[in-house]
Amino acid sequence: MTETSYTMGYSEEFRQMLNRRSAETHAVHLMPLLEPGMRVLDFGCGPGTISVGLARAVDPGEVHGVDIESSQIDLARAAADAGGHDNATFHIGDVTDLPFDDETFDAAHCHAVLMHVPDTSGTLSEVRRVLKPGGIIASREFILGSSFLEPSTENTAAAWETFGNLLRANGGHPQMGKELKNRLIEAGFSDIRATASFDYFSAPEDVAFLHAFISDWFYSPDVIAAATTHGVATQEQFDQWRLEHDAWRDHVGAVGALAFGEAIAVKP
Repeated sequence: MTETSYTMGYSEEFRQMLNRRSAETHAVHLMPLLEPGMRVLDFGCGPGTISVGLARAVDPGEVHGVDIESSQIDLARAAADAGGHDNATFHIGDVTDLPFDDETFDAAHCHAVLMHVPDTSGTLSEVRRVLKPGGIIASREFILGSSFLEPSTENTAAAWETFGNLLRANGGHPQMGKELKNRLIEAGFSDIRATASFDYFSAPEDVAFLHAFISDWFYSPDVIAAATTHGVATQEQFDQWRLEHDAWRDHVGAVGALAFGEAIAVKP
């Protein structure tokens, strides 16, 4: 696993996870601050499922989505076309080297992006550059330590820890949601408002989805090979975790939650 690869990959299950996200459900902390006519940057936009909601909120303003993966930009453009969002434009690009002039945007947004970018300070510095004075940045990032599956077993914590170690090995930050306020202060932002929320999975179909999502990535041959090669976990541990994960899915009381920290900040 290298610093330039995206830890989560682009499997079908992960694309389904991205498709479950919208501005109305996953950018709740930002939406009340958006106004018609604004120019918004959605960096690390993925397939644009949040971007199109941002575009709707600022119409006739503009949303510019940026992602390093061309397949995601293709999906984002298709989503904008299907919804008639002609004020949303998407670009293939690197969040550490944005293709925009200084002081271009009124607001910048990201969801589960800073947790994957090795150079957090460089990314935030670049976003700060393209924001106008008084512009806002909004981020929602994963908190591994507050995420859970219940009922759990004595091995569940070790599985979560292994996921965190894999993310760190690829330059990521599994607790970024807790670190957001301080990271934004260090990057020169002010007036920071930090909150937190969960993506919660309780209905049987949602439990089944979360089970499939975790199984598709965490128990994939590539991930197991990376973990065993780096000494993060053994094949025997993965085999046991998989059995317990299947038992969790089938338990009548099964619930799961992914925790996120959120922050809004201002460029002075």
